[in-house]
Amino acid sequence: MAKTQDFTAMMKDMMGAFPMDTKAMEDAFKSSAALNEKLAAVAIGAAEQSAEISTKWTKDTLSKMGAMSKVQAEPADYAKAATDFASASAEVAAENMAAFAEVAKKAQTDTVELLMAAGKDMSEEATAAVKKATEEVTTAAKKAATK
Repeated sequence: MAKTQDFTAMMKDMMGAFPMDTKAMEDAFKSSAALNEKLAAVAIGAAEQSAEISTKWTKDTLSKMGAMSKVQAEPADYAKAATDFASASAEVAAENMAAFAEVAKKAQTDTVELLMAAGKDMSEEATAAVKKATEEVTTAAKKAATK
């Protein structure tokens, strides 16, 4: 009767011939975590600035509404107060929308810069890892050929 081969031993020998560098995986994880931290800081900073703009806008609007809601001497004065409120609100809206646009532009610029730097770093790390792996495989192949 034919004896079956021990595939466990064969796999163990094969995996031992091609060692794996877990440090590269750890470094990749650390790089990814650092990038995520920086991206989160950009997002949180943009959210904080947006909240400040929104709060200021609300306070300005409420203070102008107070002036509009005062008792007027003539009926035409109510129309003038409403018109003044509307024009002031339109002006403030334009200013605040521009401020929101600046926050978004800065967040976008910072994100692109982070991603480009991360891409460059990953490219350099990948090149180094491939070079090291190639050297290890070549060494392992030479050892296997001499056996």
